[in-house]
Amino acid sequence: MGTDIYGGVEFRHPYAGTEDYESEPWVTAMDLWPLYDETDYTSFGLLFGVRNYAGFAPVAPGRGLPVDLSSTMHSSLASWVARGDMDGASWVSWRELASIDPATRPDHFVGRVTWQGTSRSWMQHRQLVSDEWPSEVLAVVGTPPVEAGSGSQRVEWTNGDVACAYEPLTAGTVLGPDSDCPHVFAVMKALAGRFGDDGVRLVVAFD
Repeated sequence: MGTDIYGGVEFRHPYAGTEDYESEPWVTAMDLWPLYDETDYTSFGLLFGVRNYAGFAPVAPGRGLPVDLSSTMHSSLASWVARGDMDGASWVSWRELASIDPATRPDHFVGRVTWQGTSRSWMQHRQLVSDEWPSEVLAVVGTPPVEAGSGSQRVEWTNGDVACAYEPLTAGTVLGPDSDCPHVFAVMKALAGRFGDDGVRLVVAFD
């Protein structure tokens, strides 16, 4: 059974904690799904320790929902988490996301291979690989180019009617332009320009 992500981006109101402001301190800025609409266990594991098959040291694992969660986000997530319908929840600030070293690697894998049939199947497959690629992967993708597995860039090739790609397993590639993460990060960075790096956070729950 798969795991999906839900949540959104919040910012801390600049007048929170002052005498003139009586509303909740954190405000929902945007739901997550228009920005991030994929199931990528590698990014889930890197950021939150969920389905962390790659073995990254996660940035913000298992923090639960913030105690000062905005009412809009609370209505979306809290009841599911309380009933046990979600597989976990956490949050991470923009400061933490912005400080991720793109060269960060997990302990056990060096990259991931993706392949998709160009004529017979629309389904995309993705496999984490160590220095020695599994024989069942090689049976599908064929002999990869020399650069695959030895460089720091994405490499693409075809094996018959199968389109293949290899990318090194780093935080920079997992959260990079081939993922939906840059959309989320762009919104958070823009908000941080107004509300500060610690005044913007991503709140998520997993189902």
